[in-house]
Amino acid sequence: MHHRTVAELMTRDVVRARRDMPFKEIVKLLAEHDVTAVPVVDERDRPMGVVSEADLLRKSADQADPSGRTPIPHLEAWERAKAEGSRAEELMSAPAVCARPEWTVVEAARLMAVQNVKRLPVVDETDRLQGIVSRSDLLRIFLRRDDAIREEINRDVLQRTLGLVPSEVTVEVREGQVTLSGSAGGLRCSSAVSNAHHPLTRAVHLGLLTRP
Repeated sequence: MHHRTVAELMTRDVVRARRDMPFKEIVKLLAEHDVTAVPVVDERDRPMGVVSEADLLRKSADQADPSGRTPIPHLEAWERAKAEGSRAEELMSAPAVCARPEWTVVEAARLMAVQNVKRLPVVDETDRLQGIVSRSDLLRIFLRRDDAIREEINRDVLQRTLGLVPSEVTVEVREGQVTLSGSAGGLRCSSAVSNAHHPLTRAVHLGLLTRP
């Protein structure tokens, strides 16, 4: 079966910051491109880290409140160093947590969860920036049309994996939920419903077909 890869979902025209880009220019860059974070790259276009709105707000939060109503928050040493920074390489979260174009959606999602990040710069074998993939990009697989899901199950699961013809098993997909029914070659396909989006019904492989 075809599993969606990072290369298929990533943004290729990446907005990036130079390592020496000043604070105000980064703020302007985010606003102009309507993004919340950008990778910071070195002279060879290799990601060094990511600078986000949260990183920039840390610098603002470290300033004294003129009204005196809120105290300056306690910052760890590394947080204070970032708050006192003035260039991208001083403000960014580093090192960059990166993905590869050939990774599956599952691999990218797991890395995001483990590292607690919202986006991954995507690099090639030389570590040069090729794109960026975000949580919202990965969630786009859940927006696939029902007919596309049905076609893939018929082609990749029933025909290529199980060696069946479409007339032997009926595949119905409604709102991303898959129902299989029919029989073939001494096997009975019990009526069952499974979520088609993750990653396209492993349940079809694991137990929907049983002998009568």
